[in-house]
Amino acid sequence: MPNVKVLNMQGAEVGEMNLADSVFAVEVNATVLHTAVRAYLMNQRQGTQSALTRTEVSGGGIKPWRQKGTGRARQGSTRSPQWTHGGIVFAPKPRDYRVTINKKTRQLAIKSALSAKVAENELIVIDAITAENYKTKVMVDMLAAVKAKKKALVVLAENDNKVVKSLANIEGVKAVQANSVNVYDVLNADTLVIAKAAAEKLQEVYA
Repeated sequence: MPNVKVLNMQGAEVGEMNLADSVFAVEVNATVLHTAVRAYLMNQRQGTQSALTRTEVSGGGIKPWRQKGTGRARQGSTRSPQWTHGGIVFAPKPRDYRVTINKKTRQLAIKSALSAKVAENELIVIDAITAENYKTKVMVDMLAAVKAKKKALVVLAENDNKVVKSLANIEGVKAVQANSVNVYDVLNADTLVIAKAAAEKLQEVYA
């Protein structure tokens, strides 16, 4: 059972926390992680790209010259792909890139990602992450005090608008709620800064 220090926002140690083996100490499954990250990135694609084929380009209704006798190559339309202003061969059209993975695979991926952060000492637990006002400096000082790296993912137990807005101005830092943590964000961050209540909530959900 992993045992981690619990810090306050000033970086001082205020206790310890035992993390559940079933969530934070599972064997890291690289294949499942790859599947989850691929699915996440695919699902971010809008798929709204579109270009015109030769049937959709305006013009070209008349044969540019007669079939034989000119010495030139035969042409049927000035909107064929080889012509300037012609259509696009195999033009991209709107499509849905969404892929789905089953619930067990998704849960195993989350556990693997969290376990990888614990194994690499890139997880920092804070007793409570709060903000009295909309102050970016408070969050900057907190991240510096706990020695978080520049690219950090801050996980909150529930939505706190003041904390989220205060973190939003810091380059490389992202704030999410425990119920919306995804594999890509966890792996993409150099440091996972998590509130103690959020860690408990993750254990309740995924244990």
